[in-house]
Amino acid sequence: MKRVLALLFVGVLMGALDLAIVGPALPAMKADFLMNDRQLSWLFNVYVLCNLVSAPLLAKMSDRYGRRSVYIFSVSFFALGSLLLVSSPSADFLLVGRAVQGFGAGGIFPVAAAIIGDTFPPEKRGGALGLMGAVFGLAFLVGPVLGGILLQFSWHWLFLINLPIAVVLIIFAVRLLPGSGAEEQKPFDWKGALILSSGLTGLAVAVTNLDSANLVGSLQSLSVLPFILIFVVLVPVFWRVENQAADPIVKPTFFASKQISLTVIIAAGVGTVESGSVFFPSLAVAALGVTESHAAWLLVPSVLAMTIASPLVGKAIYSVGSKLIVQAGLALVFIGIFIYGYVPLTITWFIVGGIIGGIGLAGLLGAPLRYILLNEAQEGDRAAAQGLLTVFLAIGQLLGAAIVGGVAASRGGGVTGYQTAFLVLAVLTIVIFIVAAALQSKTAERAFVSPP
Repeated sequence: MKRVLALLFVGVLMGALDLAIVGPALPAMKADFLMNDRQLSWLFNVYVLCNLVSAPLLAKMSDRYGRRSVYIFSVSFFALGSLLLVSSPSADFLLVGRAVQGFGAGGIFPVAAAIIGDTFPPEKRGGALGLMGAVFGLAFLVGPVLGGILLQFSWHWLFLINLPIAVVLIIFAVRLLPGSGAEEQKPFDWKGALILSSGLTGLAVAVTNLDSANLVGSLQSLSVLPFILIFVVLVPVFWRVENQAADPIVKPTFFASKQISLTVIIAAGVGTVESGSVFFPSLAVAALGVTESHAAWLLVPSVLAMTIASPLVGKAIYSVGSKLIVQAGLALVFIGIFIYGYVPLTITWFIVGGIIGGIGLAGLLGAPLRYILLNEAQEGDRAAAQGLLTVFLAIGQLLGAAIVGGVAASRGGGVTGYQTAFLVLAVLTIVIFIVAAALQSKTAERAFVSPP
């Protein structure tokens, strides 16, 4: 099991690093291809968009065709995207490479979580999932440093390094991962896959194009309104198609489980609150008068706290129950955000709020929510349930960034604007806390835990 966990850890780290590592490369890529700021923004956003679209599709395929084949496909596609980036002759080709990378990365985490459910006994699942959750904090810390080192040679090395890592992952995946899929092969839900992908793409493009300084006018623009309408129209269409499909991408029966329904609602709320962290450096610049680079360094204690706490929280799940950990995490996140939204900020208070909030996020973004879905979903649906969770987290993150930006802009920006926005998130955290009170107790959860 240790070798399987190491394999999954490195795979998730590779995907997470390419979110953090692209930042240092952007100035060099901009200079090489004479890119404008809009193109640079999409170089990041297209990765996130394709990751969002592919997560439920690749997760579902792993339930049908086996974890090993889809994991290898995901890693191979990620490596192909890296190769396209390195050999790009133009800025448009760079976007294609990032899109391919993002699509491959979308399958790595949900499939890894499902493999943990298949391979590890219930009492060890939490610790393994917690270790996976710590990867994203580690990527935030390591990514800029690694990027700075490799940029001394060329920005190409930031992506070339993925190729040998991918080869090693594929070799060990062939040896270590289970290969069997579903015994009964039903027709694949291509119609549902197309509608889901189109709807999520519409939402992501709409939110990406929102102008937080002119939210109302932006919502009515051709770059936003049509895409919002696409998402709104396709949601009920998708639900009807899934109810008729022989093997739906998102099983309507998932929502017959109170635990799954509560968990994805909590995930959307957590994603919304977590997206506020994107604006922490802006608050530090406005409130503390520090430079943007110094503001980024002020986030390091928060990320360290989350990275250290995530595996510890995961190990504690089986002993204390996921409900208690989720509610404790929400309480800590509320305290951290409330400090940012209400207390007159100093560097000390900024770091204290970040550490408290970071520990809280470790109890929300890492193991607990994924642990609940591993327990609730049938063995043949574990990856699909993880993909569903990824989608709801991402939707929350997309909407949260728009909410914080919009509220801050409506109050004139600066310290007052950002603190008002964080107070709004603090209220939302209280609402999520109340929702989480309906989760199962530790005793009920233990009785329902499905064996590996």
